[in-house]
Amino acid sequence: MHTIHKADHSVTGSYAGAAQGGMEERAVAEPISAGSLTSTTTTALATTGSDEPRGQKVRAMLRARLGDDIYTSWFNALEFESFDGGTVRFSVPVKFLRTWIQSHYSEDLLDCCRAEFKGAEKVEVALRQPGNQAAARVEAAPAPSEQAAALRNNAQPDAAQRNTTFVAPAPAGRTSVGGFEGSPLDPRYTFESFVVGPSNRMAHAGATQVAETALGGVPGFNPLYLHSAVGLGKTHLLHAIAWEVKRRSPNAQVLYLTAERFRYQFVEALRSQDPLAFKEKFRDINVLLIDDLEFMHGERTEQEFDHIINSLLDGGRQVVVASARAPNHVERLNERMRSRLQRGLVTEIATLDYELRLKVLETRLAEKRALDPSFTLGREIISLLAERLTESGRELEGAITRLYATWQYMRTAITPDVAETVIRDLVQGLEPRRIKIEDILRIVSRHFGVSKGDLLSQRRHRSVVWPRQIGMYLAKQLTARSLPEIGRRFGNRDHTTVLHAIRKIEGELSGNPRLKEELEELKRLLSH
Repeated sequence: MHTIHKADHSVTGSYAGAAQGGMEERAVAEPISAGSLTSTTTTALATTGSDEPRGQKVRAMLRARLGDDIYTSWFNALEFESFDGGTVRFSVPVKFLRTWIQSHYSEDLLDCCRAEFKGAEKVEVALRQPGNQAAARVEAAPAPSEQAAALRNNAQPDAAQRNTTFVAPAPAGRTSVGGFEGSPLDPRYTFESFVVGPSNRMAHAGATQVAETALGGVPGFNPLYLHSAVGLGKTHLLHAIAWEVKRRSPNAQVLYLTAERFRYQFVEALRSQDPLAFKEKFRDINVLLIDDLEFMHGERTEQEFDHIINSLLDGGRQVVVASARAPNHVERLNERMRSRLQRGLVTEIATLDYELRLKVLETRLAEKRALDPSFTLGREIISLLAERLTESGRELEGAITRLYATWQYMRTAITPDVAETVIRDLVQGLEPRRIKIEDILRIVSRHFGVSKGDLLSQRRHRSVVWPRQIGMYLAKQLTARSLPEIGRRFGNRDHTTVLHAIRKIEGELSGNPRLKEELEELKRLLSH
């Protein structure tokens, strides 16, 4: 059984505005030993007036012990009810909170109660029955074991959920769970259209097995983690998994998200002061696919992501993650999440060799010929493309598409000279992409999770200064701009400030291999 430590699951945001009041009914709690929590449904729990200040002290002790983030996420809606016969009773508005407190913070809660209530032997957390529609809409998420049982039994939503929740269907080409719309899915990205070779065979096999076993109760590889450079097939395989799972089980709850979309949706939830509803949207997922993990920036977003991934894995739900880096090279992952992701199958998709490039080109050519059989490319041209385009399958597909469009316009055979002209800007080293300082500001801002305004501001906090210095260093390395011009573009700074930043990064590089990797990653992002 995987143990969850509370320190790794602090999630931000409070359960504000929980339903208050209403007559409550309480079931008889089963006797439990000291050190554990009893979960009950609620009764008319009459708060003992003289004990209320002591209940507030328990809450204060919890805040001091666990920290503001954990307290705000999980205990803000906890209310003291009574102390009687050695039992301290609390209540929460939703089952989700009760389950989480019971499974992760029972000892902390009991310790704090014992410090304040003499003779406290046990703690009960009851479920308050909300009296308004807002609370009904966030009805409790089941514990992992309950989720699995509901999936096996094909459980239907209860009447309250049916009456208060409207879930719009996902648009074609998207996944959706509980009204939460995923990132777009490309209908071309299926297992049938994926070209398999030595560099991607393991990744393809892992993805295929996941698609076949994700709903079988015992996923084959969980989590599945794919990593590679850009354009080698990670996204293709994630889309293929989503399509195949939905083909096998149309009612399966599958959600495909890029890290940027996850972050955007979470920030929107924070702005609307509804982070708990964001958590709730993930509770019924069978398969979660996350793309571009390296762009999962922001401390609060990372905390929420950690919580959701751990909750799904603990509940036996399938998780698939794709990134440009292996887990141990994704700098912002905490050690616990890094270890969790490495526990499943981690596989790299290597650069396509010559034979696989030929195979990809022939497959994409066949797809175009299916549209118009009169379109052909000579073997000499296919070999030329395979020799010159070595970076990614995306380049190869783009080359075939360009040549097909050129042929449609010219309606004459494509010659090697024509092919050379058409693919010139795709060929590595022929016409390198011109990088602008605006590109550097955009990529650095996104990579470090700071705004462009912060990079240009006078703020001196390290969280801003370090990305700004890296941006200046990259501007000097990758553009022809002078130091004064770079300083002007970075918030009207003096050229000596730019020089200091460059020397600072150069000094760090000699003894910091992770910085070197990070700079290479930024350069790669800027070159595409």
